[in-house]
Amino acid sequence: MVRRPPESGRPTPRRSALARVAAIVAALLLAGLLGGCFAPGQGASAPAAGTAGASANRTSTSERDARSGLPTVAASALPRQAQQTLDLIRRGGPYPYEQDGSVFGNFERILPSRPRGYYHEYTVRTPGESDRGARRIIAGSDGEKYWTADHYASFRAIREDR
Repeated sequence: MVRRPPESGRPTPRRSALARVAAIVAALLLAGLLGGCFAPGQGASAPAAGTAGASANRTSTSERDARSGLPTVAASALPRQAQQTLDLIRRGGPYPYEQDGSVFGNFERILPSRPRGYYHEYTVRTPGESDRGARRIIAGSDGEKYWTADHYASFRAIREDR
């Protein structure tokens, strides 16, 4: 929407797109929702204590998955909703979202390169979200699984520990 100040008659944007994006990013950072977006040693490391999923974002940089080279996270350290999604994947469903089980394209190229159809994505419910939210588990055909809390900006290989 554009306002026209009476004195000039020229349109001026109410708020620039950049300012809107900056405000959203700042709000997400304050809420601790972007903690998993940064690779170890590149900015923010983990959300503040008490933030949902904080323990899932704490990993040792020396603890890497042999297949992918990605940092790992124990399944038991994931949020409860992610553990429930892992259980659904093991059982083969039923899944709460129509998109669950669909092919994940790996367009970000963070996961190891595999033929199309190798990876499938599953939604991890986010409390308080009215839509699917940003949290997903990606499962490979060979049984490996990856966690993302930030809609594919970063991944951690899930170590099954139960």
